[in-house]
Amino acid sequence: MGLTLIQKILLKHSGQKNLDDFVYAQVDFCFANDITGPLAVREFEKAGFPTVFNTQKIGFICDHFTPAKDLKAANNVVFLKAFSKKHHLKHFYDINVAGIEHAFIPEQGLIKPGYLVIGADSHTCTYGAMGLASFGVGSTDLAACFYTGKCWFRVPETILFNYNGKVPKWTSAKDLILYTIGRIGVDGASYKVMQFAGSAIRTLSMDGRFTMCNMAIEAGGKTGLIAADAITERFCKERRIKIAKKDVITADADARYERVYDFDVTDIEPQVAAPHLPSNVKPVSAFKKVRVDQVVIGSCTNGRIEDLKIAAQILKKKKVKSSVRTIIFPATYDIYKEALTKGYIAALEEAGCIISSPTCGPCLGGHSGILAKGEVAIATTNRNFIGRMGHTESFVYLSSPAVAAASALTGRITHPGEVA
Repeated sequence: MGLTLIQKILLKHSGQKNLDDFVYAQVDFCFANDITGPLAVREFEKAGFPTVFNTQKIGFICDHFTPAKDLKAANNVVFLKAFSKKHHLKHFYDINVAGIEHAFIPEQGLIKPGYLVIGADSHTCTYGAMGLASFGVGSTDLAACFYTGKCWFRVPETILFNYNGKVPKWTSAKDLILYTIGRIGVDGASYKVMQFAGSAIRTLSMDGRFTMCNMAIEAGGKTGLIAADAITERFCKERRIKIAKKDVITADADARYERVYDFDVTDIEPQVAAPHLPSNVKPVSAFKKVRVDQVVIGSCTNGRIEDLKIAAQILKKKKVKSSVRTIIFPATYDIYKEALTKGYIAALEEAGCIISSPTCGPCLGGHSGILAKGEVAIATTNRNFIGRMGHTESFVYLSSPAVAAASALTGRITHPGEVA
């Protein structure tokens, strides 16, 4: 019986000749943010570890509560900075140079196809879009990896999702993954790899692929995964990431999948996830009477350049409704600068949007856009649990940037075709 892509990557990093149910595997890159990092460092120091395994393969990306929202948030960044200096870590990034970790890490060329990556954040699954194994772990597991360079894994089974057909206008990668989660539920892929394939995936840009893999965790998935191809290689080349033939790993033709789903994307219209689960999904037309107080476009799911481009195209030479706070979060400073150069930022500002610095901000109820009791938001983020973006009696709807931008113009959840 052949091996799946994830099995091959884990076997390669385990040093074993044959794959067992559990592997102790060598990690290529590991990281944490300003919330999870201090926990890992304290566990590292509590264990009495004298040194880190590799000063080039550990990263701290301060993004969740930055710019610092309070004294505790500020102290967390200072704490990580001191640890990084003590152990001569190359990859410490504060808000002045970084941005949201799951956009910043691939953007900076810190990872590549075939890698094994762990991060103390559940959306580490994002990087599977590059044809690598990436898993979110707890801060204690990360602390052990800081010293050993390794981590234990149960080898996950793979569910294969094939998307074929022509993607309709206004339907995006965000709509495909919301549709999928709506079909299988928030536990439909528990501890499984969600591997995305098919003609519709092969035509997706890397920005779209990152969006797909980012939300695998919302279906309970261990990670999302898309096999590397010419689009992946071009993305890496643009970032001067050197790829050898051995880095581009493919599944065996006779690999066994736990289950296979086949979706025809031809009739999938823009999707919206209603409160309070990412699986509470229906077509956008089902929500046209839902008013909104706030629109959020950004996050590790949809804060990349293509997301800002589509929002700017919809909002250009128009004005957002005066009763709607519309907040834009470019995922990194490089993305912000590119959007500035291409005129997207100017178009968004002229439309009445608020442009934030790159940060996770309100996505996790952190800052820069918290909802009050009774308020309703439509957001391009990845979770809409009770109290996720503020008050426990607020409401968050999830959508693509196109739907979010259209809704900013009307003050209600709106199909982009109505306003574009």
